[in-house]
Amino acid sequence: MLIRLIYYNFFGAPSSFSFISLAVWFFLLTFASEMKLIIQTLPTFFVEEDKILTALFDEGMDVLHINKPASEPLYAERLLSLLPSNKYGKIVVHQNYYLKQEYDLRGIHIDDPDAPVPEGFRRHVTRTTNRISDLKEMKKQCDYVMLHSLFDSLHDGVKASLTVEEMVEARKKGLIDRHVYALGGMSLESIQQAKDLGFGGVVICGDLWNRFNIQHELNFHELINHFRRLKKAVG
Repeated sequence: MLIRLIYYNFFGAPSSFSFISLAVWFFLLTFASEMKLIIQTLPTFFVEEDKILTALFDEGMDVLHINKPASEPLYAERLLSLLPSNKYGKIVVHQNYYLKQEYDLRGIHIDDPDAPVPEGFRRHVTRTTNRISDLKEMKKQCDYVMLHSLFDSLHDGVKASLTVEEMVEARKKGLIDRHVYALGGMSLESIQQAKDLGFGGVVICGDLWNRFNIQHELNFHELINHFRRLKKAVG
């Protein structure tokens, strides 16, 4: 009865009510409302990293962004070699783009909003920008765009550069939609706000990795438990 009332509210009472068509509509509505959850690595490598990332994939991590801006390519190759090869299609690299072809990864990510797309990469490209004015054109060229920075960073001291008022206006103009992901200080507590602002996904870094001390801990159960809470929040 509740489903029937919801249907009537949106579409009016049909002359011949079809629960099959309603079920399809209800499924599409639910699917469309789900946010994407992106996990981004810490900028440094650490001993337990491959074990944690493998565990996160086992828990249902959809997409991993490997972002190690000051590291040598050799270390990225080693990390990839330690991860399950059947998960390579869920990994995006921010540097060393040749790894995309070599390991058959999901795609590449460009952090500099002014940098051109590298030669030979025309599919499965994502980008970051801190300028709302970039979104319209970037969305045409990318799988999704990360908009930075909504909140103060939880791990590297970067301050928020966007206001809620700016984002509300951007949503009204259709600039923020399911192809734009919220980046910068995102946490379990701010996921609902990102949903309300119309973002199609959230990028989590510090809020997850702060649950594990890379220098002193071996047990990462709390990190995994927090990931489960994040997955539930975006669902």
